[in-house]
Amino acid sequence: MIKTIKITAIRKTEYPDLMQKYENPISHACDIKVGQTFRVIGGNKPEGFCDSAWQTLQPFVEVLAGGGGNFFDGWMKNPHSAMLSCNDGFRPVSFLVEVEE
Repeated sequence: MIKTIKITAIRKTEYPDLMQKYENPISHACDIKVGQTFRVIGGNKPEGFCDSAWQTLQPFVEVLAGGGGNFFDGWMKNPHSAMLSCNDGFRPVSFLVEVEE
């Protein structure tokens, strides 16, 4: 049975010094808000979820949805979860990815 996965934005940070030094000005960045939750049913990217963040989270979501877990031999207190960050080096978001009970 495929499990439903909940993704929660736990923390969002910004590095203005890195943005000023390396990033070209952009008019629109990340829309994710701390506390925002998404549900993954059937392995599809949730509506409104960042494509780049999904690339990082998807392999973990797939393992958890299939009943697996215990990543990196006991890394998380809850073996059916993972704390992951998107790959934006200027404004990373940390996500808790967990099997929904």
